[in-house]
Amino acid sequence: MKYIIKNGILPIMAVIMLLGCDSFLEEKPKDIVSPTNFFNTPAEFELAIVGLYNLYKDNSLHGKVGLDRYYENGADVIGPNRVFDQVEPTQNYTLSESNISAISQGGGAPLTWQNLYAIILNSNTILEQLEINDALNEDERDYFRGQTLFLRSYAYYHLTNLWGDVPYYRDNLPISEIQALPRTEVEQIRNDIIVDLQAAQDLLPDSYTGDDLGKASKWTAATVMVKLYLIQKNWQAAKNKAEEIINSSPHQLLDDYAAVFDQFNEYNSENIWEIDFVKDVRSTDWVDHFTPRIRDEPKDPTQRSALSAALAERNEGFTGYGLAIPLPGYVNDFPQNDLRRASNITTNYLGFEMNFPYMPKMWNLDQINSPRGNHGDNKIIFRLADVYLMAAEAENELNGPTATAYQYVNRVRERAYEPDMPLSGLTQEAFRQAIYDERRWELGGEGHRRLDLIRWGILEEVVKSTEYRVWNPAANIQPYHVLLPIPTEEFVLNPALLESDPSNNGYR
Repeated sequence: MKYIIKNGILPIMAVIMLLGCDSFLEEKPKDIVSPTNFFNTPAEFELAIVGLYNLYKDNSLHGKVGLDRYYENGADVIGPNRVFDQVEPTQNYTLSESNISAISQGGGAPLTWQNLYAIILNSNTILEQLEINDALNEDERDYFRGQTLFLRSYAYYHLTNLWGDVPYYRDNLPISEIQALPRTEVEQIRNDIIVDLQAAQDLLPDSYTGDDLGKASKWTAATVMVKLYLIQKNWQAAKNKAEEIINSSPHQLLDDYAAVFDQFNEYNSENIWEIDFVKDVRSTDWVDHFTPRIRDEPKDPTQRSALSAALAERNEGFTGYGLAIPLPGYVNDFPQNDLRRASNITTNYLGFEMNFPYMPKMWNLDQINSPRGNHGDNKIIFRLADVYLMAAEAENELNGPTATAYQYVNRVRERAYEPDMPLSGLTQEAFRQAIYDERRWELGGEGHRRLDLIRWGILEEVVKSTEYRVWNPAANIQPYHVLLPIPTEEFVLNPALLESDPSNNGYR
C-alpha cells in the first residue's frame, strides 16, 4: 500500500470518501459521488479499499494519539510528563459530555466517533456494490468483500470498546434513517462482527508482498476475534482461535525483542498487522509523543548544550513532545533482569542522565529520515506475542495453569531472560496475576493496556494504586469510566441515542 500512496492516488480520496462527512449525523452529506458512477472496475474497488485504510491513518484513529488516548492514558504504563489539556480528561478521569466534545485537536472523541462511522458508511456502500457489480471475477469479489468486512468490523470493535451500545447498521441506508438510529446492545454487535470477522478470515490471504504490505490478512481478522472472545469471556473460543493463529499462520516470534520495533525491520514475521505510514506523503506524529523534547533534558540542564551536540553528531534530536513516557510505577516494577526493560525504559542516553524515563522502542530520534511531525514509522497494531499471552490466559481460565498455559507464556518469556526463567508451580490466581504483569511488560505502550484492565474488571483498583506525575486520577475515577460519553453534538442531532440510556453511559 505504500507504493500506491507514493504514486499519487491519495488526491483521489475525495472520490473514495463516498458518503464521508464531518459528522456521522450531519444534516446533509457533502459532495456525494454516485457509487454507480465510481464502482465499475477492480481498480476502482481497490481505490475504495485504500480509502478505508487511509481513514484509519487519521489523527483521530491510528495517526496520532487518536485511539491510544483511550487505550493507554489513564492506565498504569504511560502518561504525560506535564499538564497537557488534550489528554487530561482521560488521564485524570474528568471526562464529561462537554469536554469530550471539545477535545478535537489531534483527533479527539468526536472525530474518533465520526471517522469510525465514516468507515462503516463507506463499507456498506462498497459491500452493496460488490453484490450488484458484474465486472469482478469470483476471486476479486471475495478479496474485496473480505477486506471490507474486516475494516467495518474493526470500526465496530473500537466503537463498542469505547462506547458500549452504539448505533448499528449493516446496510446502505438512506441518510434520513441513519440520523435516527438508536443504540443497539453491545453483545448483538459483537456477535455479528465475530461472524463477519470469520467470513473475512476465510476470504483474506495469509500474507502480502510488495504493494499490498500494510493490509489486513486473515490472521489480522482472527486476532480481533480472539480479543472479542476474551471480552466476552468465551475462553474456549478464544483459546481455539489463538491456537489457530499460533499453529497455522506464517507468523513467528522474533528471537530479539528490540528487533520487533526496529524501523528498518518493518513487516517482520512477528507483526500480524501494521498501519503503514510514509514520510513526506502520509506521515504520522504518534512517534513524537514517545520522543523526548530537549527543553526537558538532560537532568542536569547545564549539560543541555553538550547533549544537543552529542545528538547532532549522530544526526539525532530530542524534538518530540514527551507526552507518552513510562509512569513511575512502571519504571520501578519492571524487573531489572528482564531484557525487555531496555526497550521499554531508558533513563540514560549517550551517557547523560535523563530528567524523565522514556520508551525507546516507540521513539525515533533520526532527524534526517524521520524529522518531527513527518515520521514514516509504521504503527504496530497486533503481533504474535500478544496472541501467545491471550492463549495462555484463556487456557488458565478454562483449566488452570496447565502445561499448555505455561507453554504459551514461557514461549514469550524465553527472549526476556538469560538464563531462561520459565514460570511454574503457580495457582490459577497466581498465574492470572502473572499474565496481568506479563502483558504489562511485553506490550507496554502498544495500545492494549487500558482495555485489558477494563475486561479484567480491575481498572478502578489499578488506577487508585498507581502513581502519576500530573493530576490525581485516583481521586476522580468512577465505575462508569470504563466507557466514554457519546459526544454532545451527536445526541443533539439524534435524540434517539439517549432513549435506551438517558444517563449517557453514566455521565449525566
